[in-house]
Amino acid sequence: MPFPSVTHTDVSVLDSDADAILLVVAKSGGTAPDPQGWDGLNASLESVGFSGASGSFQRVHVPGVTRPVAVVGAGPAPDAAALRDAVGTGLRQLTGFEHVAVQSLVDTTWAPLAEGAALGGYRFAGYKSETPKPRASRVTIHTAEAPTDAEQKAVAAVAGAVALVKDLVTAPAEWLGPADFADAAVAAVDGLPVKVEVLDEYALTEGGYGGILGVGQGSDRPPRLVHLEYSPTEAGRHVALVGKGITFDTGGLSLKPAASMVGMKYDMCGAATVLAVLRAAAEMALPVRVSAWLCIADNMPSGRATRPGDVLRMLDGSTVEVLNTDAEGRLVLADGLVAASRENPDLIVDVATLTGAITVALGNRHTGVMGEDEAVAEYLAAAGRVAELAWQLPLPDHMVDELDSPIADLQNAKIGDPAGGSLFAALFLRHFVGRVSDDADAPRIPWVHLDIAGVGMNKAAPYGFTDKGVTGATVRSLIELIAAGSVR
Repeated sequence: MPFPSVTHTDVSVLDSDADAILLVVAKSGGTAPDPQGWDGLNASLESVGFSGASGSFQRVHVPGVTRPVAVVGAGPAPDAAALRDAVGTGLRQLTGFEHVAVQSLVDTTWAPLAEGAALGGYRFAGYKSETPKPRASRVTIHTAEAPTDAEQKAVAAVAGAVALVKDLVTAPAEWLGPADFADAAVAAVDGLPVKVEVLDEYALTEGGYGGILGVGQGSDRPPRLVHLEYSPTEAGRHVALVGKGITFDTGGLSLKPAASMVGMKYDMCGAATVLAVLRAAAEMALPVRVSAWLCIADNMPSGRATRPGDVLRMLDGSTVEVLNTDAEGRLVLADGLVAASRENPDLIVDVATLTGAITVALGNRHTGVMGEDEAVAEYLAAAGRVAELAWQLPLPDHMVDELDSPIADLQNAKIGDPAGGSLFAALFLRHFVGRVSDDADAPRIPWVHLDIAGVGMNKAAPYGFTDKGVTGATVRSLIELIAAGSVR
């Protein structure tokens, strides 16, 4: 398992049989009495200048305690999010111990500590000849109040979802082509009440999925569309998830520069995310119907590849002039959005590493969120509850005319004009979101677009429970969105 097993006990952490102890402390503004049973702790912290600032970590000696002890800071007046980050920070850095006991010296419940431990304790097996010091495989959280069964199930499901995204996206593209990804999706939900349908290149051709086929036709590894369905009998709502799954993005014939191609195995992050979220919903037995559409293709240059200027016919019959083959994510998502719309769900959410422009606009911590205002507000509220950063961007009416092509219904890019690139891409996607009825003036199905190009991969230093590398961004927010919607 790529993350530690996390359990509970109400005994004193000093009586634990763990190999090491991790203490969570708040930032202190002055001297305070030692916590009960921890005589000399504050003096030890003061001697090394440890104040409990958020993200701080330190190994310390505590008189009378024979096992290794580490402390991690949660900042002043920490809330659940700060405590989750603190434990994640500690488990990332306290390596070389199989079993770690965790206690917060700030009053808290089990769940945020456990989630932080599971998220921060993730480890990818990797391909190194010399294995680095391992993170803990077992973590015991010491709190007075025991978690409920639902809390334990939720922590395991959320941590497992984030780990699944990290495992899939980190795997080299050599070993995770479209067919491999489809097989991995089938395996991920094995044993759960989830129906899976995999459309190969022949089924895609027969069905008219011109966007996915057009992007994938340049590769020796044909594209796939994976449709997963979790539909409990008591479901009162239907949420459809659509994910961009470009298993490697060279840019196609609009070839990326060499440096920009590094890391492009990560361009299937959106599809991995929606797969993981659906699996978590099934594991938690949420009373919500969740469908997921994984739009999977290799974007490769060859004599068969789509050329700039070619026209593709999408699943709904719309024609698209492809001016930039490196703007391929919106082409595969278009087919997925049409397919999802045909089921008339209550909400559609698409997730994609879609535009470099979103990183320019919002940096590497905020997800770009666009779509129908009420649906966007629902997502932002869910993201706020789990402390994932997100920001709404507009869909300006004045840009709609820029989608027009002189020879087709739409064009997929604005050549030579970088202004509002993320907004243009979202407006393109909106065209393929269906209506709530067949009436010409019917409103579109509520829809949210998540551009995770900036947040899906952390290229900077680790922070909180987030490592350098794949982050699993939006997974927790989407699970919260679905779970909260089940009790509306």
